Amino acid sequence: MSEYDPIKTNISQVITETPNIKTFRLKPERSLDFKAGQFIQLTVPGVGEGPFTPSSSPYEKEKLEVTIMRVGRITSALHDSKEGSVVGLRGPFGKEYPLDKFRGKEILIVGGGVGMAPLRSLFLSLTYRLDDYKKIVFCCGSRTPKDIVFKEAVLNKWQTQFKDKISFRITVDEGDGTWKGQVGLVTTTLDNLDKEISNFRESLAVVCGPPVMMKFTTLKLLEVGYRDENIHLSMEKNMSCGLGRCGHCQMGKYLVCRDGPVFTYEQMKNIPNIWD
Repeated sequence: MSEYDPIKTNISQVITETPNIKTFRLKPERSLDFKAGQFIQLTVPGVGEGPFTPSSSPYEKEKLEVTIMRVGRITSALHDSKEGSVVGLRGPFGKEYPLDKFRGKEILIVGGGVGMAPLRSLFLSLTYRLDDYKKIVFCCGSRTPKDIVFKEAVLNKWQTQFKDKISFRITVDEGDGTWKGQVGLVTTTLDNLDKEISNFRESLAVVCGPPVMMKFTTLKLLEVGYRDENIHLSMEKNMSCGLGRCGHCQMGKYLVCRDGPVFTYEQMKNIPNIWD
């Protein structure tokens, strides 16, 4: 089978996360091994193909999940798909989060919106070997309480399961009558970060979310003392082929599908318009 040929894949379950985000549990014809941060290409027959990052744990071999926001033609077709529908799958592609470099370090995770999808996969990978890491701080921002992705896990399950081992900082841009937590942009979760992280220069940060959120989060991390090479970004471009051949996802000297989508700020900082 060619690397261009998709694997027949069944949508076994559809989970509504927010008004415009759903998680799809997939069952490919043959098993798929991926690492946190890598992406796959999904084909909707008669509609087209698009890149998506798995949101499930790489260690849970019996299931593969992707969490997708409805934003265009392909994502809308997926959102309209029913359980039992068949799609095509290629991959995995790209480079993963360098977890070997994370060992023994203080880890800061900052996510916003649907950027929580790849971060869930990373988070579950980290908790699989939780004792390998000195400290984990998870910061999450959403527009409103109803827009919190993986809401039950973020607000309840994970905080109970990893109590005293992982710190959570959760905020929403706009609260409602039921919200008792912090209100403010996700960058406000980085205030007083020295209460959680003891050494910014040696700590590693992972940032994923809308471009404007990633931009201002990165600037704040640099301001408090994070090093360029220790800030890991999930970059998105038009990763059409997934194989580094079509050139549609070029950023400076890099092809996102081949050299990323995980990059350090050190790699990205001199490329114009990286947040566009």
